Amino acid sequence: MSEPETRRQPRHSALVLPATAAPPRAAVLLLHGGREHGLARPGEWNLPAVRMRPFEQAIARATRRTGVVTGWVRYRHRGWNGERRDAARDAEQALTELARLAGPVPVVLVGHSMGGRAALRVAGHPSVRAVVGLAPWCPPEDPVDQLGGRRVVLLHGDEDRTTDPRASVELVRRARQAGAQACALVLPGGDHAMLRRAPAWHRLTRDTVAGLLGIGPLPRVVAHALA
Repeated sequence: MSEPETRRQPRHSALVLPATAAPPRAAVLLLHGGREHGLARPGEWNLPAVRMRPFEQAIARATRRTGVVTGWVRYRHRGWNGERRDAARDAEQALTELARLAGPVPVVLVGHSMGGRAALRVAGHPSVRAVVGLAPWCPPEDPVDQLGGRRVVLLHGDEDRTTDPRASVELVRRARQAGAQACALVLPGGDHAMLRRAPAWHRLTRDTVAGLLGIGPLPRVVAHALA
């Protein structure tokens, strides 16, 4: 599976963006999962990235001909790596590169596991309007002030044995106190790899992203939870 065609970018670019004929009006950036520790570079056939391909395809179909571009954050390292916060640093660089290429377009971040943690961490960037976290890694010590004024939707399977759905619920509680419009939804039977009930994961994420971008209605369950 090859990477999408990309614009000419710096050698160490953190942004993977499909070529477009016109500047986009909005963007969705996907952030795949990783490890707690790991300095190796993700390989070409990186399984966490492969897991996110169906989400990319579903979102791209839902936003076709709307001026929305779907891209990726490219990690330099597999791991979060403690205070280095490598995935978050790459996400912030990708947002900066996107703003340089396309201007201050609104961005929705969609992150799984470690990618969800990185998306939440950089949500204070001026371009970010919303975050969709899929089975996100939400340590209790992570800050939430950057989520003020953002919309945050966390989706978590109740059979996840890698990250804790209760941590997603707790982060949402703190995010609301910080001024975010946030909710956490538990997907019955869902696991961390998002393989069980995969069509439900894909459909709910696709429709949530479209709703957050204003090109379709939010799923009723999400709209109700945010309200």
